[in-house]
Amino acid sequence: MSAPLLAAENLKRTYAVGGGAFRKGALLKALDGVSFTLQRARTLAVVGESGCGKSTLGRLVTMIEPPTAGRLVLDGQDVAAADAAARRAARRKVQIVFQDPYGSLNPRQTVGAILAEPLVINTDLPRSARREAALAMMAKVGLGPDHVDRYPHMFSGGQRQRIAIARALMLNPAVIVADEPVSALDVSIQAQVLNLLQDLQREFGVAYLFISHALGVVRHVADDVMVMYLGRAVEQGPAQAILDAPRHPYTRALLSATPRVAPGAQRQRLKLQGELPSPLDPPAGCAFHTRCPYATGRCVAERPEPRPVDGRLVACHHAEAIAAKTG
Repeated sequence: MSAPLLAAENLKRTYAVGGGAFRKGALLKALDGVSFTLQRARTLAVVGESGCGKSTLGRLVTMIEPPTAGRLVLDGQDVAAADAAARRAARRKVQIVFQDPYGSLNPRQTVGAILAEPLVINTDLPRSARREAALAMMAKVGLGPDHVDRYPHMFSGGQRQRIAIARALMLNPAVIVADEPVSALDVSIQAQVLNLLQDLQREFGVAYLFISHALGVVRHVADDVMVMYLGRAVEQGPAQAILDAPRHPYTRALLSATPRVAPGAQRQRLKLQGELPSPLDPPAGCAFHTRCPYATGRCVAERPEPRPVDGRLVACHHAEAIAAKTG
């Protein structure tokens, strides 16, 4: 296999929280050592509950924020260690589509101006060429030329998200971070946008880092999956293997809560107990042990590291035993 387009190595991101003149602040570990690779024209889905670090990872990959530690290698260049000029150049290769199609577009700009703006900032193209590029990209996402001079409030949520996707593609990026791109849309519209993303991936060869809490959505778009819990990856590998036969109890719990559309399909119910612990004070050992029905004394005392199990990486001391029990 060729070198990955994007590779993260032990990425960490911490934030100082609270504190003051007479008291010490706490340290929030939003990301606590995440590693993955993303190949060209493929989709890596990052899944987990709110607060697990998914959106923080997206901000690091888009270089909105720098990592506290670790490497982020884009097209052979460690952008985490690059100077400001190199990072500016690298940002052209990574674009983002946000969750909210209502808040991510400037209401004072027309669609044509919204799509042309990346070209204004990053190229020397004349005005006429920018408009032609905007019209061409609108056609790619299913919007007609009569839409070019309209404002965002004149469009539906699905149409606005198509505009946001078109804007992300204007600089022909190598990677698009899609941060919950369909969760704010009606279910009837979600499939249309997901199909559009897949069509554009085939046409442009773009790679997606697809952030989602909905495993039902992930099943339709992902080549690979990384399941996160409290800032760490607990299971990662090929999407079909993980979604059909999860080996970490947290992945099992997420999947058991996902509706099945196949007639007669059944899955053992594994209900999560309690709430997600605070990243300001994570549990010792395996962070999931406070909610895991299979936890033992070893889980309380020793943090599991990701290791190969059945064709994927799993951070669980008892992955094989759990698989033997549950099938």
